[in-house]
Amino acid sequence: MYYLNVDIPIQRFMKIADNPLYVDKSLLIDQIASMVGNELGNDICITRPCRFGKTVNANMLAAYYCKEYDTKTIFDQLKISQCDSYLKHLNQYNVIYMNMAAMPRNCQSYNEYISYIEKNLILDLKSSYTIDLSPEYPMSEYFYQTNDSFVFILDTWDSIFYKDFMNEKDEKEYLQFLRDLIKDQTYVIMAYMTGILPIVKHSSVSDLNNFTEYNFINDRRYNEYFGFIEEEVSELCQKYPYMKYSDLEYWYDGYYTSDGKKLFNPRSVRNALDNKYCDNYWTSTGPMSEISDCIEDNIDNVRDDMIQLISGIPVEVDLMEYLDKDDNLDTREEILSSMVIFGFLTYHEDYLTIPNHELMLKFEKILNRKDMGDYHEIVKKSKLILKATQDKDEELLASMIEEAHDKEVDLFHYNDENSLACLLTVCYIYMPESFIKLDVKKQLEKDVVI
Repeated sequence: MYYLNVDIPIQRFMKIADNPLYVDKSLLIDQIASMVGNELGNDICITRPCRFGKTVNANMLAAYYCKEYDTKTIFDQLKISQCDSYLKHLNQYNVIYMNMAAMPRNCQSYNEYISYIEKNLILDLKSSYTIDLSPEYPMSEYFYQTNDSFVFILDTWDSIFYKDFMNEKDEKEYLQFLRDLIKDQTYVIMAYMTGILPIVKHSSVSDLNNFTEYNFINDRRYNEYFGFIEEEVSELCQKYPYMKYSDLEYWYDGYYTSDGKKLFNPRSVRNALDNKYCDNYWTSTGPMSEISDCIEDNIDNVRDDMIQLISGIPVEVDLMEYLDKDDNLDTREEILSSMVIFGFLTYHEDYLTIPNHELMLKFEKILNRKDMGDYHEIVKKSKLILKATQDKDEELLASMIEEAHDKEVDLFHYNDENSLACLLTVCYIYMPESFIKLDVKKQLEKDVVI
């Protein structure tokens, strides 16, 4: 079997649940229970940044629903076992579990990719059911021939979009494949899909509008199941006292649930506890060029926002209306909205901030980009400014900061405290960790005459 009632997600979840660092998110099952078989809406798409627990939860759901395996002993130990809905759906359904990132070896085209999926689906169905159809029939017809029903769990639905061989025509065909497979099909008891990219940014109004999408901006139902909340991190610190909660908070906190609970990056917390020290774990899992790519072609729209955010000053903006737009990142709001969805920024109560120290380290590198204009030149002189500060060379220090201030701050904001704070952040971007930036900047704001 490739997708139908396979034991791969079950084995993976058993291994994860047995890990001492596992954080029990099984109450997600209770939250989803009302969607199973619900004709008014049973298709869910969870989009989150990478490494925020999407695959762990997808494996958990497959292990819970799959009828071919008895997983009661696993879930009896978890929080879901205390819920009224627990036994209603446990091991009751055929599960089609598809890791959409898996593809044939040396795959060089979309046709190879989708043919691999279709072939394996047909093989699975024919091995379990009596089906006699010629190859030209649509995939949905093979499922109808089974006279059975299925829970679909599609993990990383958008992984194919990152492949260089994909073009616009391929993307449309892929969306049509997903639509024909799932949308309005009576053999679908529930469809649960995960990814990073919002569906709405890549599909038309009719493609996958059967899915209710929950992302970092709009999720008010499932948000605490993707990421660690404060209580969970505190419990881990009590279990492993060698790690201070304050250190984990400084490095990996900064996201929020809809009701204001703190939300930590789960991968980074686990790695810090496992390695017994805090470091940049999440952003090291893949290229962080996405941050730069979000602003590269529209730097004039967001340059001031980047400086303000790096300075620790929240940016006020209304992003909700940009969530449902099929945009090309042409405006400030669209760029900032995408950066929230990718997890690079956090959005809470109409304000944007850089979530934590882990991401701040990456954002500070943006200032080194030549397309940051005059700020790039200031960064180049940052080490000289820091040395003048350490040498207590007041005259040289004052002249360099005055030059930067005159060059970068316009007349209307010349005496603005926020503008000065932003400028000083850039001037002292190479401040060592042993220095306290805030205290130095406050003292400079008092003493340096510009």
